[in-house]
Amino acid sequence: MTFPKDFIWGAATASYQIEGAAKEDGRQESVWDAFSHTPGKTKFGATGDIACDHYHRYKEDIELFSQLGIPNYRFSVAWPRVLSYDSDTKGGAIHGIVNQKGLDFYDRLIDALLEKNITPWLTLFHWDLPLVLERKGGWRNRDVRYWAGEYTELIVKKFGDRVKNFFTLNEMPCILGGYMGWMAPGLELSRRELLNTVHNILLTQGTMVQAVRANASEGTKVGLAHCGFANFPATDSAEDIAAFEKSMDVFESAPESWHLQKGSGILYGGSLHYWCDPIYFGTYPKDADKAFGSDMPEILDGDMKIISSPVDFHGQNIYEGIAICAPTSEKDKEQGFSVKEFPYGYPTTAAKWNITPRSMHHFTKHIYDRYKKPVIISENGLSTSDYISPDGKIHDTLRIDFTNAYLNELGKSIQDGADIRGYFHWSILDNFEWARGYTERFGLVHVDYETQKRTPKDSAYWYRDVIKNNGTL
Repeated sequence: MTFPKDFIWGAATASYQIEGAAKEDGRQESVWDAFSHTPGKTKFGATGDIACDHYHRYKEDIELFSQLGIPNYRFSVAWPRVLSYDSDTKGGAIHGIVNQKGLDFYDRLIDALLEKNITPWLTLFHWDLPLVLERKGGWRNRDVRYWAGEYTELIVKKFGDRVKNFFTLNEMPCILGGYMGWMAPGLELSRRELLNTVHNILLTQGTMVQAVRANASEGTKVGLAHCGFANFPATDSAEDIAAFEKSMDVFESAPESWHLQKGSGILYGGSLHYWCDPIYFGTYPKDADKAFGSDMPEILDGDMKIISSPVDFHGQNIYEGIAICAPTSEKDKEQGFSVKEFPYGYPTTAAKWNITPRSMHHFTKHIYDRYKKPVIISENGLSTSDYISPDGKIHDTLRIDFTNAYLNELGKSIQDGADIRGYFHWSILDNFEWARGYTERFGLVHVDYETQKRTPKDSAYWYRDVIKNNGTL
């Protein structure tokens, strides 16, 4: 598959997962600092205190990215590294205090990227909310949009002369996961509280878009990086494809046997509409009131106008999906689809995520057909059981096979008429994988966490050739 001539190839990271330097140069504590230091919250008590030590090794890393032919690099700014807050503030507006040393780090990082002809793609928020703001309600507090708006204005004014591509929020459903117990800050809310939090997240998304527009130079692009299980038709039959389309309208009924979280179905493929219809259409899906009743959030005048502030592209993180087929039982006939269970022995990644390349084709086509915005794959990759072989190399054949299969399916989406603009591999470096700590390796580059030595894997050289040949191998 040859991709369009101007296709955007890249790789991605996130601040808390790689930077380290958790207490250096005025950085404040984030929700992930507190969460990871709470016994039992992460695998083996791992934290991001050091991670990949990228804060001190960014020049070495960028040199390596350049050698590996990475033309676009998606990274995030650590909010608590650039703004600090007074924990004793009582009443009134809460304003951050600029931490110049934190801004200086990203100044150096961006300049180093540009020196190597690597285009920076800046993610404004990748989960590391300042802990002080969480203690003031965090995403449960409608004021979070003002806090995020002020932060966004700072970043865009400071770096907008060199950064022309911004992602607002990374994985809104996973931000909500912090209030379902499985992500930082680790709270568990009622369904009504969760739906109010969703509304606050969407308000913040729109406010951040407005802040980018108000402060960026001409030609700047802004979008979001969404996520969720990527439903796909089990076969190419007309019946299964129709069932897949029907499944995308269901955002609550995911049974626990194949849905990771209990409750509101926030990671289910069909939740795409609940999260994104407000952004693109200015309204929640028509069945939302029926599904959630009195638990629906209060919508104030002007809310939906803010939420639907126009974006330039839709970023989608795709890792695995759910196979959908025509109804196989009387019970499923009413909803119009069934979930096809994966058979015993179905291929999975080291993280036990199902390998589902077809999701890359059908889900991205559905996104484009529904919202008519250019689509960028903002993350795709897998964890594998990587180790250094006796020859000193890392032969991660599965990562190559996985990425090749997903890219082939992405190419089919383009052939079917979807406007797919780019692909960012997750991740360029092995890193701190949130609650899983350092037990999962997603990187194209192996990191020895004791010595911090970087070793490119076979997949890194393979991906370099993919980029060089624009997908053709």
